[in-house]
Amino acid sequence: MDTAFQRPKMASLQREEVFERCGQAPAPSKDFCQLLVTRREVIFRWWKISLRNELRESRPGEIKESQKDFLDDSSLHIQIAIVFGAKVLEHVLNLCRGNYDFLERLPVPLLLYIVSFLELEDIARLSQVSRRLEMICNSNVLWKNIVENLCSTITPEMKELAQEMGWKQFFFTNRLQLQLQLRRRRQKQVAQNKIPTE
Repeated sequence: MDTAFQRPKMASLQREEVFERCGQAPAPSKDFCQLLVTRREVIFRWWKISLRNELRESRPGEIKESQKDFLDDSSLHIQIAIVFGAKVLEHVLNLCRGNYDFLERLPVPLLLYIVSFLELEDIARLSQVSRRLEMICNSNVLWKNIVENLCSTITPEMKELAQEMGWKQFFFTNRLQLQLQLRRRRQKQVAQNKIPTE
């Protein structure tokens, strides 16, 4: 299939603001900085933070460039690397070159649906890709779906236990331990029901 034909579809998943990072410049300046990448521009803003009287009146600064111009602006690259680090700079450069990670931009329900078809080893590997994917791969929603798809019967009592301990923990707990925990829950409920009322 022609990739030029596919690009507009994928670009429609992309918001106007593609990336944003805020932070504080390293000492001695301590200025507050914002880096914003849109579909067309790279915007670097800063606000002077100082107790000195002569700097209190300074206005915020802004550098706004097209993505194409940003790729050639080595002085702005240095500023971004100093404030946000080399990895952020590399990520922004990749965005400006058109190297988008569309998997990261998919809505959570769609990602959960896709991840639910992966093998357990692949889910473990995917959870190491980014914080967002780690959160999705460890979510109760995903593991509830996996448990319900793989187990033939789940009693209401088992569902309550899974919600208490977490669906992922429930999935990886062996049968004997689950039976033991279910028995303890039953005994606790019976004990609570037998409390004499005087």
